[in-house]
Amino acid sequence: MHELWPLVGVAVVVVGFLVRLNPLLVIAAAVAATGWGAGISPDQLLRVFGKAFNDSRYVSGIWIVLPVIGLLERSGLQERARLLISKVHAATTGRLLLLYLAVRQISAAVGLLSLGGHAQMVRPLVAPMAEAAAESRYGDLPKKIRYRIRAYAAAADNVGVFFGEDVFLAVGSILLIKGFLEADHIIVDPFALSLWAIPTAILAFLVHGTRLLLLDRKLARELKKKPDSTEKAAAE
Repeated sequence: MHELWPLVGVAVVVVGFLVRLNPLLVIAAAVAATGWGAGISPDQLLRVFGKAFNDSRYVSGIWIVLPVIGLLERSGLQERARLLISKVHAATTGRLLLLYLAVRQISAAVGLLSLGGHAQMVRPLVAPMAEAAAESRYGDLPKKIRYRIRAYAAAADNVGVFFGEDVFLAVGSILLIKGFLEADHIIVDPFALSLWAIPTAILAFLVHGTRLLLLDRKLARELKKKPDSTEKAAAE
């Protein structure tokens, strides 16, 4: 029974997320509870924290990037992105997200997994630009349409990185597939796995790319096109 005490950290995580506490505090409390259950003293647990942080110094890079992101947001990063995309008349929501899907998938296929992401790309740039592309054509958007566009932007990132990363040989998913198959005595070459991931990635791009292009048609059906200056002049 004593060996099950370290699992108390799992209960802390579940309860903490259920009551919607700060995720960082929940994880820290879960680690402390797990250490207590394993019989680790607070002093030793603190040393383990310090050693892990020192061995992974790249984690401290967030404290350098965070002020930059804050300054960009304060200077109107999203507004500038909206203004930029509104000046491109050929840009539509579907085309913009299709372009991001292609960039995300290709970059993931060559191992650049950190090039995009929800926090660093979708939330501050891609989603606002996709909304601006729709606003330039249809005017102010209803809340449900904004949420739909944001969901499509997040989905473009998910699909791109999920199916693109398997094309890269030195990635954790390839090693996971190899280890799972070898557990059933199926020996495969990692290069063969990455090679056969290419047709899947292409098919995923075609399927989701079609969904993105169809998004433009859905928006056109649900929203009335905003008249441009020439149409207003002709009406007057």
